[in-house]
Order: sequence, then structure tokens, then C-alpha cells
Amino acid sequence: MRGVIFDGKRVRVVTDLEVRDPGPGEVRVAVSAAGLCHSDLSVVDGTIPFPVPVVLGHEGAGVVEAVGMGVTHVAPGDHVALSTLANCGTCPDCDRGRPTMCRQAIGRPGRPFRHEGLPVHQFAANSAFAERTVVKAVQAVRVPDDLPLPSAALIGCGVLTGVGAVLNRARVDRGDRVLVIGTGGIGLNVLQGARLAGALRIVAVDANPAKEEAARRFGATDFLTSMDGVRDILPTGADHAFECVGRVELIRQAIDALDRHGQAVLLGVPPATAEASFRVSSLYLDKSVLGCRYGSSRPQRDIALYAELYRRGRLLLDELVTRTYPVEDFEKAAAHARAGRVARAVLTF
Repeated sequence: MRGVIFDGKRVRVVTDLEVRDPGPGEVRVAVSAAGLCHSDLSVVDGTIPFPVPVVLGHEGAGVVEAVGMGVTHVAPGDHVALSTLANCGTCPDCDRGRPTMCRQAIGRPGRPFRHEGLPVHQFAANSAFAERTVVKAVQAVRVPDDLPLPSAALIGCGVLTGVGAVLNRARVDRGDRVLVIGTGGIGLNVLQGARLAGALRIVAVDANPAKEEAARRFGATDFLTSMDGVRDILPTGADHAFECVGRVELIRQAIDALDRHGQAVLLGVPPATAEASFRVSSLYLDKSVLGCRYGSSRPQRDIALYAELYRRGRLLLDELVTRTYPVEDFEKAAAHARAGRVARAVLTF
């Protein structure tokens, strides 16, 4: 079968990738579509360290092909969106409703694939850039058959992260003032999360003026190409500032843009050793800096919720799919994503 492998030096689209059968508590999915997220590219450029060789991809949807012993919530033929959260379901954090904090779901890459006789790692417990993948049952969430699979694929990372950061982590309330720095795939979902939450003013900042139309469609009330004009729109500052780029200077600007009791939420991914600085005194008026893993989401609940919001016309998904590419055109899709020409490139099998 086809798949996208990074061997530490280059990315290849291979045709002889193999994946094992699902074991107890696992599901094998025939992947139909997978979004190309900057996290995939960050593995390639070294921003995210990861063992190699590895099958890339972590934002996918497809059709259940087989299930292992004990799996009852999905069956062969079901359409599913895949999450990256292979949480155990039994630890104290899972029991508290915080599956993103499950230690079983962090830093334990499996190797369900083989290529040329050698085992290959799975990225983010998912590896959606393969015609078939094996995931834990908890990662496969059934979605309605009328939800287009290229759109459903984007729920599993961009939507869970962006919308979830607003609703679950920051808990944006009606009438709040929201600042979103960066309007790529994550930023657009933060914008529509703020719209869903009832934020009164939603200011989007992106250096690329061509992104204004999409930003406003997803919920921005104002659009700027730099941080210079933020105080003109929000004189006392923002209640919530979301940094969606992953640059330390923008983290500092997000903190500086907060009003009293404001909170900066960090979603962008800088290099693993990056350090940010800010004036400590700037936080004394009850301001906060919040990390956020995967939108603090509960995928079995949240993916189903977002699918239903889409069906009711309240959540945008189709508009995120800027362009689809056959998996063989991975390099072209990656080049377009790096250049910011697409909100989300989607690979199809």
C-alpha cells in the first residue's frame, strides 16, 4: 500500500508499505483523506524531534476496515474521524476528564508498519498518510456518512486544537474580546471557536493580507497585518490572546496585548529548546499564560459535537479544505503549505 515515509533525510511516497492487523482494542482504518498540518512539516525540518523512519500524517478520516477483540463502538463500514489521542482511559487524568494529560498518550510511539522488512514508527499514534493505519479504538470516532471525509479529516487536529482551545482551555465567554495571532489552519479554527463562544470583538492578525477574506469568513470582526494597530481596536487590551504561529517574539506580543485578568494561550509550536521572555510585572493584574495540548479536548465527545455543529451550519469545515492533492503529490502540497498558499492541503487516497 502507499504511504509517506520520512527517514530522517528525505520524504518518500512508497507503494510497498505494510501495516499489521488490529489487536485487542484496536481498529484498522482505510484512510480516505488526511490534512497536511504544519506539525508534519515540523518533523521534517527538525522542529519536532521524532524517531525515524516514520509514517507521517495525523489528521485523517476514513472507513473502518477491521476491529480487534473488545471493540464495539465502531464496526467495519463505519465512517470515522481519527484523533491523535491514544489515551488509556483508566488513569487518574483520564478519569478526571483530562485525556490530553494521560501519560500513556505522550511520547510512546508504536511501530505497526513495516517497509522493506523493517519496522516503521507511527507519528502521533495516527500516521494518516497511509492507505491503511491501525489505531487504538478510542482514537476512532464515528461520524455521519453524509459528512464528506476530506472535511471530516480536519476535525481530528485543526478543529479539535483551535476550537477546543477557545471552548475548553480559555473558556471564552459571551462579550469577550479575542486576539488571534496567525490565521493558518489552527488560527482559523480559533476564530470560529471565538464566534461560537459569542465573543464580541475578534481581532485577527496575519502578515499576509490575502488571508483577510478567510479570517472574516471564519469569525474575525477586524483584520490587521501587524500588531501595531491592536491597541487602536482594543484600547485596554484583549481578554484572550491566542498565539498560533510558534514564534517567541509573538508570544511576548500576545502577553503585552492582554487587558487585566487576560490570558495568553500558546498554540504555535516553536523549536523544542526555544525560550520566551516577558516582563514579570506585566502579569500581576491577574494575567495568565496558558499552554494548551490538543485543545484540551475529549475527542469521543468533541468530534461528535463538531460534526453535528457542521451539519447544522454552525461550524465551517468545507471552507478549510483549500485544495486536495493525490498522495503522490505530497511535495507539491508541502510546498504550498509552507508558502501559506493554502489553509489546509488535504491528501487523498
